[in-house]
Amino acid sequence: MSRYIIGRVGQALLVLWIAFTASFLLLQALPGDAILIKFQNPELGLGPEQIAALRDAYGVDSPLWQQYLQALGNFLTGNFGYSVVGSVPVAHELLANLPATARLASLGFTLAVIIALGLAFLATLAPFAWLRTAIQSIPSLFVSLPVFWLGIMLIQIFSFRLKWISVINPGEIEGLIMPVITLAIPISAPLAQILIRNIDEVSTLPFVAVARAKGASPSWVLWRHVVKNALLPTLTIAGILFGELLAGAVITETVFGLNGIGGLTERSVRFQDTSVIQAIVVFSALCFVAVNLIVDLLYPVFDPRLRRLKGAPA
Repeated sequence: MSRYIIGRVGQALLVLWIAFTASFLLLQALPGDAILIKFQNPELGLGPEQIAALRDAYGVDSPLWQQYLQALGNFLTGNFGYSVVGSVPVAHELLANLPATARLASLGFTLAVIIALGLAFLATLAPFAWLRTAIQSIPSLFVSLPVFWLGIMLIQIFSFRLKWISVINPGEIEGLIMPVITLAIPISAPLAQILIRNIDEVSTLPFVAVARAKGASPSWVLWRHVVKNALLPTLTIAGILFGELLAGAVITETVFGLNGIGGLTERSVRFQDTSVIQAIVVFSALCFVAVNLIVDLLYPVFDPRLRRLKGAPA
């Protein structure tokens, strides 16, 4: 078991290094940079010598290998560099915007799980075949909805037409309702699809037939015997969906004008603030790797067969 954990941690560190290196090379290949975008503005009145001094201070004209080693060393010590646009350390930018995104992502994922469980239960317990088929087709509809389109439609319907939820200076809770729904619906679709398929497979196993033969109700059999076994494969897709959750948060925060990592990403891309973009990419990769590592480590906890397999000698 310890060898398995060490191996998975090693794979996670390798993924983080690849994400850092790939993002560094891609950002360096972009034409222009944040210093030129910000300081070549004629309104600032800076001359070529002053701009050259700023470029030297930020080290953007140093050899590529030197910039890479310096950036890698700084990241390993927790120094993410300096934001040219915000004129503050990148770590401050991340810490200032992280709580809003974490709150939006956690609420969106929680609602997505609730929707997925609701659809799976209804698709299994619905009394008519046509109704079960209709419910099973809902995830396909949800997954086809673009996040930006869904957000705009929610604003049009619930804010402008029905006037139920304000998008102009809303309260703290009111301002989260539509963004959370926008983020949750597309994420819930693959969760529901996997869960419905797993419930159908587990429902055909012999021990479920035995439980039914003993007179247990469909809802009792589903809750006590089927769901627990059907949830295990869903854990994997839940970890993978975390990456989509971050991508959806970027679009959702932009559509609803929210402050967070998404808004910071949009601004940093617009002004080519490479230090901030690099930190966001590595931070996103770290979150993605951490969630999937936790999911992998939880598998043997929930499935004793895997625990015995991991502990078995090679």
